Amino acid sequence: MCGAVKGGLSLDGVNVAKEAVIQGQVLRGDQPVGNAYVRLLDRTGEFTAEVPTSATGHFRFFAGEGDWTLRTLAPQADPVDRAVHAQVGSVAEVTVALS
Repeated sequence: MCGAVKGGLSLDGVNVAKEAVIQGQVLRGDQPVGNAYVRLLDRTGEFTAEVPTSATGHFRFFAGEGDWTLRTLAPQADPVDRAVHAQVGSVAEVTVALS
């Protein structure tokens, strides 16, 4: 078993019981967006972290428990904000659809 989730990122080597994981994929239509950036903003809107999406549009953050906002920035697309709740012991899976 490879530990992959819904065709997404592998969780091999990630101790989900001790981590609050936020991960997902950025899509335009049904195509992955590999040249986007996903920012993690805290509940006050302050910048916490940023990661580029992989060639398959995937991203992952290890966050503290609580409510977060994912802000996705991609060429030829308006920024997209998605609220997400992180909790130790679970993986918050998020799909971000760009228009």
